[in-house]
Amino acid sequence: MGEYNLKNKTALVCGGSDGLGSGAAEQLAHSHAKVILVGRSPEKLEAKKKAIDAINMLDNQTLELDFNDLSKVEKTISTLVETTAIHILINNCGGPPPGKLSTATIDQLQTAFGLHILASHIISKLVIPSMLKEDYGRIINIISTSVRQPIMGLGVSNTIRGAMASWSKTLSLELADTGITVNNVLPGATKTDRLYNIIRAQQEKLNVSEEEATNMMLSQVPMGRFAEVEEVSKAIAFLASPDASYITGVNLQVDGGKIKSI
Repeated sequence: MGEYNLKNKTALVCGGSDGLGSGAAEQLAHSHAKVILVGRSPEKLEAKKKAIDAINMLDNQTLELDFNDLSKVEKTISTLVETTAIHILINNCGGPPPGKLSTATIDQLQTAFGLHILASHIISKLVIPSMLKEDYGRIINIISTSVRQPIMGLGVSNTIRGAMASWSKTLSLELADTGITVNNVLPGATKTDRLYNIIRAQQEKLNVSEEEATNMMLSQVPMGRFAEVEEVSKAIAFLASPDASYITGVNLQVDGGKIKSI
């Protein structure tokens, strides 16, 4: 496992009990950071906490939050930062369901906007003061390669991810002279539940076998394989580390070469 010196640093990891958030939490723990896991399922959070405790040998924390309830998000994080300095923030939330943008409802767009942009904005605003006080801040947003190239069949996701990237770039410019960095990680097709849900949706839409749907996705990846969660997590840990102190406002693709533009 790649390790960085994040001793005495505290990371708030949204969506930390599953998928890429879970992988990021583990990698940050391997780099000796204390981790606060945010998620909806108390059972999953507690199980992940035990795993993280065994990695960094610290008493990590959990926060049960549903980003659909933004007032509770604000209240809970406000209470947290009264006693806990946050040095690293991983903004991460499960992607919107597949579907065409032309048939998406206003409710679907509003829900996705709230879960991704509004929740990230609220949390970031609340943790930035402690980052300034501690003279260390890393805000890392896990979004999607659709920022660079829209993915067919993910209309709402493409729209929200693009807005998230613009939000992040703007914030990075505003905070640049403070030393707080703001970056995006753009995972390609990665072995998570979301990937397999997308494959199943393609399978049903095209009336093909699971193997055929999988091979269609793999054909778009020059490396010819899906990413392991750990491969994306290591990129996140790097951006969270002191080694990335002069990197801000970037979209870091971890996609096996899928995006072909320069």
